Amino acid sequence: MTFKQLEALYWIGQLGSFALAANKLHTSQSAVSKRVHELEMVFDTELFDRTQRSARLTDKGEEMFMLAKALLEQRDAAIEQFSRVDVIERRVRIGITELTAMTWFPRWVELISDHYPKVSLEPDVDSSVNLREKVLADELDLIVVPDAFADTRIPSKAVGQVESAWMCKPGFMPADGPVRLHELAAQRLLIQGSKSGTGLLYDSWMKELGIQPANAIVVHNLVALIGLTLSGLGVSYLPKRAVSQMIDAGTLIALDVAPALPSVTYVAMYKGEHRSALLASIIMLAQECCDFDRMFQASREPGGDRR
Repeated sequence: MTFKQLEALYWIGQLGSFALAANKLHTSQSAVSKRVHELEMVFDTELFDRTQRSARLTDKGEEMFMLAKALLEQRDAAIEQFSRVDVIERRVRIGITELTAMTWFPRWVELISDHYPKVSLEPDVDSSVNLREKVLADELDLIVVPDAFADTRIPSKAVGQVESAWMCKPGFMPADGPVRLHELAAQRLLIQGSKSGTGLLYDSWMKELGIQPANAIVVHNLVALIGLTLSGLGVSYLPKRAVSQMIDAGTLIALDVAPALPSVTYVAMYKGEHRSALLASIIMLAQECCDFDRMFQASREPGGDRR
């Protein structure tokens, strides 16, 4: 039994096709079929039901698939532990929310590439709730989301904080003095939905204070939320520093609301049993470069200086 045979079985089972597995492994379909046949010969049992058009595993094939998955993960862990960092070859599936994608993610990618040039990154931009479900289902290795979940299955490490403020278009409501939160709740509020980590945290915070918005519109997309606020549709909570250019330009105003919105901590989360030296290092790099202060940060300036 060889790792090449196990890889062939695993990717056929994962992707549901000999052709897709061959493409993934950068080889021919006949080579993949040969590896599976060799594995079947070793154990004298059929691993795929060849009466079906699709690549369907037999019961014994399912058992071998799970074994292959575990053995390949152990192989990758051994390579990480004993190889030099510049020769580690592995794909890392990272899940992030919109705000991270729109601010410091390019700098993080660059740092990872500098330290691990042969590591392949597969980013996934989605809502916090969806990302949490994906990491639990082993569809992602690591996610960076607001600290809105308490789950012992997915340990977390803080990477940064976001300070938000209530904002609106100039003239939408008086901004010459402090506004009480219960007064603000009488306005049309634009809030993030229940799949947003920030939305979950702020919804819970307002409920604890006994605040129930009278006229709320749920917006599931951060770019749309900013656009609707700029258009004057309502008042929204937005990352204060990230949209500071819009405040300086006079297209948005930050309201003085009491009590003020609490800061939101962002954390890196991963399944406990999948912790590795590589993931630990990637999280440390996230802590190093996490910066929600500016939108669309370039990884390097034209002159080559890192920012």
